[in-house]
Amino acid sequence: MNNSSIVGTSVPRLEGRDKISGQARYVDDMGLPGMLYGATVRSKIARGKIKKINFGSEINWEEFIIVRPADIPGKNCIALIDDDQPCLAEGTVNHPEEPFLLLAHPDRHLLPKAVEAVTVEYDSLPAIFTIDESETPAQVIWGADNTFKSYLIEKGNVDAVWENADYIVEGEYTTGAQEQLYIENNGMIAQFDAAKGVTVWGSLQCPYYIHKALMKLCNLPADKVRVVQMETGGAFGGKEEYPSMIAAHAALLAMKSRRPVKIIYDRMEDMTATTKRHPSRTRHRTAVSKDGKILGGEIEFTIDGGAYKTLSPVVLSRGAIHAGGAYFWPSVRIRAKAVATNMPPHGAFRGFGAPQSLFALERHMDRIAKVVGISAVEIRRRNFLKTGQTTTTEQLVREEIDLGKLLDRALDLSSYHARKEKFAAENQQNGRKKGMGIAAFLHGAGFTGSGERYLGSTVGVAGCADGTVRILVSSTEFGQGTKTVLCQIVAETLGLPFRDVAIAQPDTDEVPNSGPTVASRTVMVVGKLVQSAAVGIRETLKASGKIADSYSAEEFRAACRAHVEQHGKFQSFAKYEQPEEVVWDEEKYRGSAYAAFAWAVYVAEVTVDPVTYSVSVDDFVALQEVGKVLHPTLAKGQIIGGAVQGIGFALYEKVIWHNGRMQNGQMTNYIIPTSPDLPSIRVYFEELGNVHGAYGAKGIGELPMDGPAPAVVNAIVDAVGVPFDSVPLLPEDIFDVLGEEPARQDVVSSSRVARGAQEEQEQR
Repeated sequence: MNNSSIVGTSVPRLEGRDKISGQARYVDDMGLPGMLYGATVRSKIARGKIKKINFGSEINWEEFIIVRPADIPGKNCIALIDDDQPCLAEGTVNHPEEPFLLLAHPDRHLLPKAVEAVTVEYDSLPAIFTIDESETPAQVIWGADNTFKSYLIEKGNVDAVWENADYIVEGEYTTGAQEQLYIENNGMIAQFDAAKGVTVWGSLQCPYYIHKALMKLCNLPADKVRVVQMETGGAFGGKEEYPSMIAAHAALLAMKSRRPVKIIYDRMEDMTATTKRHPSRTRHRTAVSKDGKILGGEIEFTIDGGAYKTLSPVVLSRGAIHAGGAYFWPSVRIRAKAVATNMPPHGAFRGFGAPQSLFALERHMDRIAKVVGISAVEIRRRNFLKTGQTTTTEQLVREEIDLGKLLDRALDLSSYHARKEKFAAENQQNGRKKGMGIAAFLHGAGFTGSGERYLGSTVGVAGCADGTVRILVSSTEFGQGTKTVLCQIVAETLGLPFRDVAIAQPDTDEVPNSGPTVASRTVMVVGKLVQSAAVGIRETLKASGKIADSYSAEEFRAACRAHVEQHGKFQSFAKYEQPEEVVWDEEKYRGSAYAAFAWAVYVAEVTVDPVTYSVSVDDFVALQEVGKVLHPTLAKGQIIGGAVQGIGFALYEKVIWHNGRMQNGQMTNYIIPTSPDLPSIRVYFEELGNVHGAYGAKGIGELPMDGPAPAVVNAIVDAVGVPFDSVPLLPEDIFDVLGEEPARQDVVSSSRVARGAQEEQEQR
């Protein structure tokens, strides 16, 4: 067997050569004979009833394929959690950019003119655009009270903690929408054959999501729907659920025209019509002792789901569970809800609710520190979760995590104390203000609670006729390294060279449903299953006497060839089984929310310019415990990429809305950080292992999104002495506040909170 370890080394990316040489095929590189091009006609108002659709006389409509809701052969919905979102609006539109008509034509250049030639007469209805508006009873647009979903998490006796509190600290924190801004726009090609059914090829994350949606929409059985992932140029959650919509539109046009249809969004349509990170509002009320210990608290976490439910319940769930962060709460009550507005539906984005609730918590921890009169470092150290304690959902912390030690290392790597002292002195003399900020946090890997059991993911490993092995999973590659790392795991398990392991293209006709490529689950959950399936291949060959306990790569290849020659197809499958210690009560929302958590401490150093009010991030230390690093280069890349997106979330990426429509849907006016805007992001790892992950790995894809925003904003507050509780924090926002006697404002805010706690005690 191969004695040199493959896991833990930076082998070449499996698809890297094809990408850099231009040989990788994306969906817009593909064409089919007789192919038409499709386009979507969308609502230009936020809410209203469709009275009449007019087709302009300047267009020869006989040349076009036109699909209306009446042409849908199955149910007019995008099947996901619920079926509330129509594929094509029928009678009523509920948000700007809602699709209600589809067009196809052989000349893609005629389509924009045709789309503009379709006009609609509406009876407009009142619309709502914010969380606050949704919570008022004046206008109900969904259900009885505009609430898509709510959760209640309770631990201990919250009502009893206020009496013993030396301080009661309150705060409200908000986060805005954020665009995923993947490199490759969304796109799909669909083909229909009366005998074979519908086949779609596209840029996507979750083949079986699309498969499920097309079965219901097209009224077809499972074996008449095929979904194939093409090379995908980035996703970040933005290609989790929305590709089902585009695939549905392409499929309907293909079914009506009986010709292949390609739909490729341009950048503006992709930005204005598709999902974004949910805007959020979090309210904290925390009881604290005089020595800075959290006694308990109430947290209200609310997200704006947009016009339809889509994935809001799942995003809300993760945000609520992470709202207590990496701290021990003896008592806590978390009320979480997702509300409806007339915005385009919000959806998945890296972190999935946790960046929103953790931003609030980490800002609130700094606020508590100021009120109590201790440092931001010390308030965290005194409240960190420890082994043997329980999280907000009463999940027992079993692993030997020492967050105090992790904090100390991050502080040392960033020279936190020395720089903070230096900046405090320099800020008295200089116009430019410098500050240091920290964020400590955790992120659960995999689906929440019983989610993985519900998915029941299955993976396969096949022995091939040439003696190599091939991985069969629906887990997709979109730049994060899925193909490479899964092949590493199998090569390590079988003792084979990396080059002897391949992975099948995700194709629902070929691969089993290994679950969606989301929720930091691929390496930990799918990787562990792939490892088990590979063991099945090895043990089958051993049981047949074809290999011994120890073997060479050539002996394995010969044995595999012989087995295929004798028995034909040679495959081993593994299906997810929930670990015994992962027990979850869905009704009470209590128990083991995740099989494993990754842990992190991030430290940011910033400068605030007193003339332009702009902020530069000068240094950034990202330290995380991730179980086991399987591929150092890819792991580091994941952390750097997540940190960059987190800095963008904090300082740059503001979606401008007007009546529910994104106004800055171009890369010229939706600003993201570029290389000159960023510091060197210094990445460090700790490895404690994880029994639930392949070779001890945990998920890390979402973790680095959680910490940058609060670390950066905490650093800004440290620099200027004024609290900021919302992101993105733009120069104009800083300008607005610094003109209001900042130092006095912060002191008054803190003393008011402390005095409020004292008055409440006296009343009791």
